[in-house]
Amino acid sequence: MKWQVRYALKNLNEEIGRIKAECIGDEIIRLSTANQPEVVAVISEAMTITKDLAQGYIVENQEIDFICGYRTQCVWEGDAIRLLQSKGIGWGNFGTLSAAVLGGNANIAEHKVFAFANRLIHQYGIVENVIREYDRIYQVRLKSGRDIRIGMVVDYEPTADSVRSLWERFGPMDIMWNINPNGRPTESATSVGRELGCVVITTESLKSYLHSL
Repeated sequence: MKWQVRYALKNLNEEIGRIKAECIGDEIIRLSTANQPEVVAVISEAMTITKDLAQGYIVENQEIDFICGYRTQCVWEGDAIRLLQSKGIGWGNFGTLSAAVLGGNANIAEHKVFAFANRLIHQYGIVENVIREYDRIYQVRLKSGRDIRIGMVVDYEPTADSVRSLWERFGPMDIMWNINPNGRPTESATSVGRELGCVVITTESLKSYLHSL
Protein backbone atom coordinates (compact mmCIF):
# COMPACT_ATOMS: atom_id res chain seq x y z
CA MET A 1 0.00 0.00 0.00
CA LYS A 2 1.45 3.35 -1.03
CA TRP A 3 2.02 6.07 1.56
CA GLN A 4 -0.66 8.42 0.22
CA VAL A 5 -3.28 5.66 0.23
CA ARG A 6 -2.41 4.79 3.82
CA TYR A 7 -2.82 8.39 4.95
CA ALA A 8 -6.01 8.84 2.95
CA LEU A 9 -7.60 5.75 4.51
CA LYS A 10 -6.62 6.91 8.00
CA ASN A 11 -8.08 10.37 7.46
CA LEU A 12 -11.27 9.06 5.92
CA ASN A 13 -11.98 6.25 8.35
CA GLU A 14 -10.76 7.81 11.61
CA GLU A 15 -11.04 11.56 11.28
CA ILE A 16 -13.97 12.22 8.95
CA GLY A 17 -15.89 9.30 10.39
CA ARG A 18 -18.94 9.41 8.15
CA ILE A 19 -17.05 7.79 5.27
CA LYS A 20 -15.93 4.16 5.07
CA ALA A 21 -12.91 3.58 2.83
CA GLU A 22 -10.97 0.50 1.77
CA CYS A 23 -8.01 -0.12 -0.52
CA ILE A 24 -8.88 -2.14 -3.64
CA GLY A 25 -5.76 -1.56 -5.72
CA ASP A 26 -2.28 -0.06 -5.77
CA GLU A 27 -3.55 3.54 -5.67
CA ILE A 28 -7.29 2.86 -5.75
CA ILE A 29 -9.80 3.00 -2.91
CA ARG A 30 -13.54 2.44 -2.60
CA LEU A 31 -15.52 4.91 -0.50
CA SER A 32 -19.05 4.67 0.84
CA THR A 33 -21.34 6.76 3.01
CA ALA A 34 -24.99 6.65 3.98
CA ASN A 35 -27.57 7.37 1.26
CA GLN A 36 -25.01 8.09 -1.46
CA PRO A 37 -23.51 5.94 -4.24
CA GLU A 38 -20.17 4.22 -3.73
CA VAL A 39 -17.16 6.00 -5.16
CA VAL A 40 -14.02 4.45 -6.67
CA ALA A 41 -11.13 6.89 -6.49
CA VAL A 42 -7.47 7.06 -7.42
CA ILE A 43 -5.24 8.55 -4.72
CA SER A 44 -2.29 9.86 -6.72
CA GLU A 45 1.08 10.85 -5.31
CA ALA A 46 2.02 12.75 -8.49
CA MET A 47 3.22 16.35 -8.29
CA THR A 48 1.62 17.01 -11.69
CA ILE A 49 -1.44 15.28 -13.15
CA THR A 50 -0.93 15.12 -16.92
CA LYS A 51 -3.33 13.89 -19.57
CA ASP A 52 -1.21 10.76 -20.10
CA LEU A 53 -1.18 9.99 -16.39
CA ALA A 54 -4.93 10.48 -16.10
CA GLN A 55 -5.51 8.30 -19.16
CA GLY A 56 -3.34 5.60 -17.62
CA TYR A 57 -5.45 5.57 -14.47
CA ILE A 58 -8.62 5.26 -16.56
CA VAL A 59 -7.21 2.38 -18.62
CA GLU A 60 -6.21 0.53 -15.45
CA ASN A 61 -9.66 0.82 -13.89
CA GLN A 62 -12.76 1.62 -15.92
CA GLU A 63 -14.84 2.12 -12.75
CA ILE A 64 -13.00 5.23 -11.58
CA ASP A 65 -15.28 8.06 -10.43
CA PHE A 66 -12.67 10.49 -9.12
CA ILE A 67 -8.93 11.17 -9.25
CA CYS A 68 -7.42 12.78 -6.17
CA GLY A 69 -4.10 14.61 -6.29
CA TYR A 70 -3.11 13.95 -2.69
CA ARG A 71 -0.11 16.28 -2.44
CA THR A 72 -0.88 19.88 -1.46
CA GLN A 73 1.49 21.04 -4.25
CA CYS A 74 -0.19 18.92 -6.94
CA VAL A 75 -0.80 20.76 -10.22
CA TRP A 76 -3.32 19.66 -12.86
CA GLU A 77 -2.71 20.24 -16.55
CA GLY A 78 -5.64 21.61 -18.52
CA ASP A 79 -5.66 18.69 -20.96
CA ALA A 80 -5.98 16.27 -18.03
CA ILE A 81 -8.90 18.25 -16.61
CA ARG A 82 -10.71 18.27 -19.96
CA LEU A 83 -10.17 14.54 -20.41
CA LEU A 84 -11.62 13.73 -17.00
CA GLN A 85 -14.59 16.02 -17.48
CA SER A 86 -15.33 14.41 -20.85
CA LYS A 87 -15.31 10.99 -19.17
CA GLY A 88 -17.53 12.00 -16.26
CA ILE A 89 -14.71 11.68 -13.71
CA GLY A 90 -14.26 14.15 -10.87
CA TRP A 91 -10.89 15.66 -9.98
CA GLY A 92 -9.26 17.65 -7.22
CA ASN A 93 -7.58 17.50 -3.84
CA PHE A 94 -8.39 15.37 -0.81
CA GLY A 95 -10.88 17.89 0.53
CA THR A 96 -12.72 17.86 -2.79
CA LEU A 97 -12.95 14.07 -2.70
CA SER A 98 -14.33 13.98 0.85
CA ALA A 99 -16.98 16.59 0.09
CA ALA A 100 -17.92 14.89 -3.18
CA VAL A 101 -18.44 11.51 -1.51
CA LEU A 102 -20.70 13.04 1.14
CA GLY A 103 -22.52 15.11 -1.48
CA GLY A 104 -22.99 12.28 -3.96
CA ASN A 105 -21.44 14.22 -6.85
CA ALA A 106 -18.00 12.64 -7.22
CA ASN A 107 -18.30 12.22 -11.00
CA ILE A 108 -18.76 15.95 -11.64
CA ALA A 109 -16.77 17.40 -8.75
CA GLU A 110 -13.87 19.74 -9.48
CA HIS A 111 -11.04 21.05 -7.31
CA LYS A 112 -12.80 23.02 -4.58
CA VAL A 113 -9.96 25.53 -4.28
CA PHE A 114 -10.45 26.75 -7.86
CA ALA A 115 -14.13 25.92 -8.52
CA PHE A 116 -15.66 29.30 -7.66
CA ALA A 117 -13.04 31.28 -9.57
CA ASN A 118 -13.46 29.01 -12.59
CA ARG A 119 -17.21 29.61 -12.68
CA LEU A 120 -16.77 33.34 -12.17
CA ILE A 121 -14.33 33.95 -15.03
CA HIS A 122 -16.72 32.20 -17.42
CA GLN A 123 -19.61 34.41 -16.30
CA TYR A 124 -18.03 37.77 -17.07
CA GLY A 125 -19.76 39.34 -20.05
CA ILE A 126 -16.53 40.96 -21.19
CA VAL A 127 -14.89 37.55 -21.64
CA GLU A 128 -15.24 35.90 -25.04
CA ASN A 129 -13.22 32.71 -24.55
CA VAL A 130 -11.33 30.89 -21.80
CA ILE A 131 -8.73 28.17 -22.22
CA ARG A 132 -7.50 26.46 -19.08
CA GLU A 133 -3.78 25.70 -19.36
CA TYR A 134 -3.49 24.40 -15.79
CA ASP A 135 -5.80 24.25 -12.80
CA ARG A 136 -4.65 27.79 -11.90
CA ILE A 137 -3.61 29.30 -15.26
CA TYR A 138 -5.96 30.63 -17.94
CA GLN A 139 -5.64 32.12 -21.41
CA VAL A 140 -8.49 34.59 -21.73
CA ARG A 141 -9.71 36.44 -24.81
CA LEU A 142 -11.75 39.55 -24.12
CA LYS A 143 -14.51 40.70 -26.46
CA SER A 144 -12.28 43.62 -27.37
CA GLY A 145 -9.99 41.04 -29.01
CA ARG A 146 -7.27 41.36 -26.40
CA ASP A 147 -5.64 38.17 -25.13
CA ILE A 148 -4.46 38.01 -21.53
CA ARG A 149 -2.96 35.33 -19.31
CA ILE A 150 -4.27 35.00 -15.77
CA GLY A 151 -2.74 33.06 -12.90
CA MET A 152 -4.61 32.29 -9.68
CA VAL A 153 -2.98 32.74 -6.28
CA VAL A 154 -4.72 30.97 -3.39
CA ASP A 155 -2.79 32.44 -0.44
CA TYR A 156 -4.63 34.52 2.16
CA GLU A 157 -1.96 37.21 1.91
CA PRO A 158 0.15 36.65 -1.21
CA THR A 159 3.76 37.65 -0.70
CA ALA A 160 6.58 38.56 -3.04
CA ASP A 161 7.66 34.90 -2.92
CA SER A 162 4.14 33.77 -3.89
CA VAL A 163 4.22 35.99 -6.96
CA ARG A 164 7.74 35.00 -8.00
CA SER A 165 7.02 31.30 -7.50
CA LEU A 166 3.92 31.37 -9.71
CA TRP A 167 5.80 33.32 -12.41
CA GLU A 168 8.81 31.01 -12.32
CA ARG A 169 6.69 27.85 -12.40
CA PHE A 170 4.22 28.85 -15.12
CA GLY A 171 5.85 31.70 -17.03
CA PRO A 172 4.80 35.29 -17.74
CA MET A 173 1.24 36.41 -17.10
CA ASP A 174 -0.69 39.65 -17.22
CA ILE A 175 -2.75 39.22 -14.06
CA MET A 176 -2.16 37.36 -10.81
CA TRP A 177 -5.60 36.91 -9.32
CA ASN A 178 -5.79 36.42 -5.55
CA ILE A 179 -8.82 34.11 -5.46
CA ASN A 180 -8.98 33.75 -1.66
CA PRO A 181 -12.28 35.51 -0.82
CA ASN A 182 -10.70 37.18 2.23
CA GLY A 183 -7.27 37.62 0.69
CA ARG A 184 -5.30 40.83 0.47
CA PRO A 185 -1.98 40.88 -1.42
CA THR A 186 0.91 42.33 0.53
CA GLU A 187 2.69 45.49 -0.60
CA SER A 188 5.70 43.38 -1.55
CA ALA A 189 3.55 41.10 -3.73
CA THR A 190 2.06 44.06 -5.58
CA SER A 191 5.49 45.62 -6.00
CA VAL A 192 7.08 42.45 -7.39
CA GLY A 193 4.12 42.05 -9.74
CA ARG A 194 4.76 45.51 -11.16
CA GLU A 195 8.44 44.69 -11.60
CA LEU A 196 7.53 41.55 -13.53
CA GLY A 197 4.96 43.37 -15.63
CA CYS A 198 1.73 42.03 -14.16
CA VAL A 199 -0.96 43.29 -11.81
CA VAL A 200 -1.74 41.46 -8.56
CA ILE A 201 -5.45 41.84 -7.94
CA THR A 202 -8.35 40.60 -5.78
CA THR A 203 -11.67 39.18 -6.95
CA GLU A 204 -13.58 42.35 -6.08
CA SER A 205 -11.35 44.37 -8.44
CA LEU A 206 -10.94 41.89 -11.28
CA LYS A 207 -14.08 42.64 -13.28
CA SER A 208 -13.53 46.40 -13.35
CA TYR A 209 -9.89 45.89 -14.25
CA LEU A 210 -10.80 43.67 -17.21
CA HIS A 211 -13.21 46.38 -18.40
CA SER A 212 -10.38 48.89 -18.28
CA LEU A 213 -8.20 46.90 -20.68
